[in-house]
Amino acid sequence: MNTEFESLFKPMKIGKMEVKNRIVMTAMGIHSHRLVNEDGSYSLDGANYFIERAKGGVGLIVTGAMQVQDWFERVPGSAHNINKVADTYIKNSKYLVDNIHSYGTKIVVQLTAGSGRTAPQWLCEGDAIAPSDDLPNVWNPAIRHRALTIPEIQHYIECFANGAAIAKEAGFDGVEIHAVHEGYLLDQFTMSCTNKRTDKYGGSLENRLRFPCEIVQAIKAKCGNDFPVMVRYSVRSYMKGFNKGALPGEEFEEFGRDLEESTKVAKILEEAGYDALDADNGTYDSWYWSHPPVYMPKACNLKDVKYIKKFVNIPVICAGRMDDPYTAADAVASGEIDAVGLARPLLADPEWPAKVQRGDIEDIRPCIACHNGCLARIFEGKDMCCAVNPAVCREKAYELKPTKEKKNVVVIGGGIGGMEAARVSALRGHNVSLYEKSEELGGVFIAAAAPDFKESDKELIKWYKLQLNKLGVKIHLNTEVTPDLVTSLHPDEIFVATGSKAKKLPVPGIDGKNVVTAIDALLKKKPIGNKVVVVGGGLTGCEIAYDLAKDGKQVTIIEVLDDILKVKGLCAANANMLRELLAYYNVEVLVNTSLSAVTEGSVTVKTADGLKNIEADTVITAVGYNSDNRLYEQIKDCGVPVHLIGDAKQVSNLMGAIWDAYEVAMTI
Repeated sequence: MNTEFESLFKPMKIGKMEVKNRIVMTAMGIHSHRLVNEDGSYSLDGANYFIERAKGGVGLIVTGAMQVQDWFERVPGSAHNINKVADTYIKNSKYLVDNIHSYGTKIVVQLTAGSGRTAPQWLCEGDAIAPSDDLPNVWNPAIRHRALTIPEIQHYIECFANGAAIAKEAGFDGVEIHAVHEGYLLDQFTMSCTNKRTDKYGGSLENRLRFPCEIVQAIKAKCGNDFPVMVRYSVRSYMKGFNKGALPGEEFEEFGRDLEESTKVAKILEEAGYDALDADNGTYDSWYWSHPPVYMPKACNLKDVKYIKKFVNIPVICAGRMDDPYTAADAVASGEIDAVGLARPLLADPEWPAKVQRGDIEDIRPCIACHNGCLARIFEGKDMCCAVNPAVCREKAYELKPTKEKKNVVVIGGGIGGMEAARVSALRGHNVSLYEKSEELGGVFIAAAAPDFKESDKELIKWYKLQLNKLGVKIHLNTEVTPDLVTSLHPDEIFVATGSKAKKLPVPGIDGKNVVTAIDALLKKKPIGNKVVVVGGGLTGCEIAYDLAKDGKQVTIIEVLDDILKVKGLCAANANMLRELLAYYNVEVLVNTSLSAVTEGSVTVKTADGLKNIEADTVITAVGYNSDNRLYEQIKDCGVPVHLIGDAKQVSNLMGAIWDAYEVAMTI
């Protein structure tokens, strides 16, 4: 073991449950018919997803949220209810539980009361519930929620106790209650801004906490005091109001739970019988705290979570971009927290614990906090996966198998897609050569990773370079591939990953000295003035605008569509935070606006009200890309299989490039 990280690998106890290390896989929803059986248990695919993380060395796994009843909210399939078919749930959980335990890992089921005002509006048809009457829905404030009755609350409590008993009989090591966390239904009961009740479940702090307290008491009464019960807990809400979050460092008056109240809440939860706090921050109104995007600093919740630990005597787990092993180990070693909670980092690399234990830090495939493959897909009703790890939730189907016939594989293009094709091909045993016309691997992702908040993106490029080197991929930089070169190489298979070219708007002045492409702006190849117009309000344009505005530039975004960030697959947590950052740094946003002309000191734009001039020292164009498949067209009939992948085939995002390359390379 690497002694630098030994604090992460000391055992701990949660109640009577001994956990082999301080690394906890925190809950993520994998609600789909492919991953969950009709009785609510995990299918083989769902189970294998968790087993892969146990194999990678995690000490404790918390499953995705499981409903305890389906009276009030119609979850898709409504099968994710632990109380629905208890006998088959217990039987079908055996494969999961036994395999998890075979690696010395503990596993607990997360039980949820559901969403309340955070429910998607399509779940609210007919009956939208909350602690109090007339609460606005998060996604559509026009939907108003009704208050749960006391008999309904008591039924919930009974269902929690029954669900915990079923989990215990199925062999799970405990349960986690979801949650006094993220503004879900139980959390809404605990906060004065969402709980206006005048009965015993409202009013004083103790009354507002009665519901989660009675849940743990009912579980202990039914399952025994030794049965571990954790609680998912948001230390601070970071709310300025309904649907108004507070950014890191922003001065504001807390609308939800502040730190002072949180110290009292934590003690009440401990006294009620909870055995651990699985903690972070935020609500759906400040969603980027609970699901921190790339714009959030690493360990964004640690300051608040470690403060809370001073007030309780039960283990405290801290989640929220805690994937830097040095930060995690220091926090545990110093006693600031008892364990580190990881979710997305274990999607990106299930072997995070084992690699840290060996000291192979550079070998960890980094989570880039994009949410494209995980949270965004969940909210699109798709299976959870991972942008940088296509095998997530399909571990067996996407398992890389050694090739039966070793081939000479040529990869043309050293961007992310090309590097992934080379990596997967080499892993399977092929002889791989990669050709890149520039002096560096990474393609357009080098520019995308340039801002200071994109450190994880930079780490991903480094990771790819390291993997290719370790796998013996022959890399040829500063080499532009021609059809003649292809012929001379005598390949058995070819990947064409030549990427894309930036679009150019056909407007007067677009070739002026004050016009800069997005890539050149990100790479700082040209000086940027103080008054900047960014043409294009997609993700790239908005990130450039934010990066410049926080450095003191006066920035205007012009977007031809009716809104910015209308990007397929972009997660709401990322989009919401970026929108709020643009507003915080006073970026002017003009939608339904197109560029008409560029002059030396200004631009002319067309709006619904006519033409308008905007002062601009620099104009940055971020209007998208066109596939560059010219070489493919020249060599596609060369006599060997030629695979067009990534942006060269269809312009997409990082996830599209990686998945496309993986899915082809796993089959050759």
